[in-house]
Amino acid sequence: MVEKFLEEFAKLIVNSPESIVVKKEDINDTFCEITIMSDKDDIGKLIGKDGKMINSLKTLISGCKAKNGKSYRVTVKVNDE
Repeated sequence: MVEKFLEEFAKLIVNSPESIVVKKEDINDTFCEITIMSDKDDIGKLIGKDGKMINSLKTLISGCKAKNGKSYRVTVKVNDE
């Protein structure tokens, strides 16, 4: 659910939505790491000025902890493919 939301949201704000790849890795029962990979040119749009965009996404995703009890770490990386 969370990774699908992040994928759809990221596709809306970047110039090349076909390059967005979202990977979810379960670290343990209470923690997941979600990585958003995008083109080099779109990384700035995902992070935002002074990190405001990615911090807003992290705040929004942290609200999901109340529902399913899992914590999430969201990172943005350049898609090397």
